[in-house]
Amino acid sequence: MDHTILHCDCNSFFASVECVFRPELKTVPMAVCGNPENRHGIILAKNELAKKAGVVTAETVWQARQKCPELVLVPPHHQEYVRYSNLVNAIYQRYTDQVEPFSIDESWLDVTGSRTLFGSGETIADAIRKAVREELGITVSAGVSFNKIFAKMGSDYKKPDATTVISRENYRQLLWPLPISEMIFVGKASRTALRELGIYTIGDLARAEPSLLLARLGKIGGVLSTYARGEDQSPVTSIYDEPEEPKSVGNGMTFRRDLSGEDDLRIGVLYLADSVAARLRRHGLRCRTVAVTVKDPKFHTVSKQKILPRSTDLAKTIAEASLELIRSCWNPSSPIRSITITASRFHESGGDQLSLFQSAEEIKDPGKRERLEQAVDQVRSRYGRSAVSFGRILKNDIGIGEKDGRNPKG
Repeated sequence: MDHTILHCDCNSFFASVECVFRPELKTVPMAVCGNPENRHGIILAKNELAKKAGVVTAETVWQARQKCPELVLVPPHHQEYVRYSNLVNAIYQRYTDQVEPFSIDESWLDVTGSRTLFGSGETIADAIRKAVREELGITVSAGVSFNKIFAKMGSDYKKPDATTVISRENYRQLLWPLPISEMIFVGKASRTALRELGIYTIGDLARAEPSLLLARLGKIGGVLSTYARGEDQSPVTSIYDEPEEPKSVGNGMTFRRDLSGEDDLRIGVLYLADSVAARLRRHGLRCRTVAVTVKDPKFHTVSKQKILPRSTDLAKTIAEASLELIRSCWNPSSPIRSITITASRFHESGGDQLSLFQSAEEIKDPGKRERLEQAVDQVRSRYGRSAVSFGRILKNDIGIGEKDGRNPKG
């Protein structure tokens, strides 16, 4: 029996939250805009009136005002966006405990086990949209399907405040005629490569020989082929099915330039994982869950997390888990603007510590890596973080290490 998966996407989320607090903004074209002085002078979100005037997310304020001179600009209030995201997800949890946030304004829900109580997937999606609209004053678009990818594409199919059902009976009719750019995880580079193969629509992608896609695009080609044919079987990974510690330890960075390629990715992840691990050890904690949030230059954001087999406070383990998560959800040809790594589900330090990714040397001496990183902590506590670092991080051009300096207090 097929699963019933929902993907719920808050419409123009940042702008919608701002309109809750300032209802007069609903009657004028408005947009949420970052600080022009700090690489954030672009449109983060816009309401429907601004959208109709041609304003698009990620364009500069200057470009937006050329299209819409009467555009009202509002500064972002990120704490409110996080609060509303939590409120929205709390409504989702009334219908299922299987809720997987994809970003601050998107979540997947597996409602397979909820149908006998609440009705069909479409009925549940409509009930959720009504509850969010009436209780929070914002709107949600929902996709209903038998897998996560088609549910996500369903929520994008019709906006705002709409439910779209993508079934085994209609997905070829609804999705296959769409341009290839509408397929999730198809970025600019992949789109160019696919067009060179004569693939212009999602249907073309579904009918293409998988071996051809693998040869031209590598692993992502096979993944996209599977997605287009409706064969995605990835489960909804709930973060709410077990009680977790309310605290977390994380670090994020917007890089001086966009990351491109495996080497850039490893440098950024190693740096962030190192700082997270050091903070865990400073507080005598080990984490069991690692989460990553990745953002591209157009502010498209993806978040994913995993539960580790064993708790850890080691940078190497956190880095490898983070890299695995990013590779599983991010098109390797897409640039990365920022990364955040967060550790949670804490346990107190103590007992044997085994790395997820052990070398032969580590198997012989499982505590060697732990002693090494503790020794690094001691050197940094005296001479500053920049005193010891990973070799591949040195002399980078993405902005890492510029503010580390000496900090005797660690």
